[in-house]
Amino acid sequence: MEDLGAFLYSRRARVTPESVGLRPSARRRVPGLRREEVAHLAGISVEYYQRLEQGRSASPSPAVLDAIAQVLRLDEVERGHLGTLAHPPRRPADHQSAQVRPELRRMLEHMTQIAALVINDRFDVLGANALGARMFEPVLTGQNANPNMARHLFLDPAAADFYLEWSDVAAATAAQLRLVHARSPADTELTALIDDLTTGSVAFGTHWAAGDVELRTAGSKNLRHPEVGVLALHYENLDLPGDPGQRIVTLSPAEDSATKSALRLLSLRTADAP
Repeated sequence: MEDLGAFLYSRRARVTPESVGLRPSARRRVPGLRREEVAHLAGISVEYYQRLEQGRSASPSPAVLDAIAQVLRLDEVERGHLGTLAHPPRRPADHQSAQVRPELRRMLEHMTQIAALVINDRFDVLGANALGARMFEPVLTGQNANPNMARHLFLDPAAADFYLEWSDVAAATAAQLRLVHARSPADTELTALIDDLTTGSVAFGTHWAAGDVELRTAGSKNLRHPEVGVLALHYENLDLPGDPGQRIVTLSPAEDSATKSALRLLSLRTADAP
């Protein structure tokens, strides 16, 4: 239950006393709320809340978790993560295939107007259509037969030039890996990836220590491609229920004529390539 305690500590550290109706105190020695304040506001004993943070109390009830989540102002993703930490999976998660189904590969081939990738929860790139492979060539080049977007992001200095909002992407990637790790604690490949990133990247270690969790399903992304310049893109993450842990990521041009022109040029160069 140590992860549960660390998560609770990190969440209460960001809640100001004023935001929950408490008076600020000049003698306050901790950021955010004290343990006794969280316990009082959640309607539970201080001793019980202390045991939760110290990892000495198992299986808190849904009502207790809900009360704590309200006090700590947790969003929907954080609430789900809190529940996972409080009640860890009793069996290993479904096996994640490293292969992309032939039917899915054929679908990717027919997606010619937008870039598309198939990745898993560890950010391994399992497949791509032609435009997707060309768009993310800086990510895929130089890696082994199993390229990983998180490794490139944190361990390749060139990633800071490829992702215009590198800091934001880095924080979100670490937060998503933390969310997946809680759901699949027995995933040895994921554990090895996190160990490698922690050892090789100070930035990853900082983001990981923050304890944040996040789940991004759609949004905008700006990339600097070495051939066609800056691309302003909209992305969608589409989960594949029949393929546990896999999702399609599509990237289409935002309402930006320069990006549309750049993608047309990149698409033509991709079609002409041997």
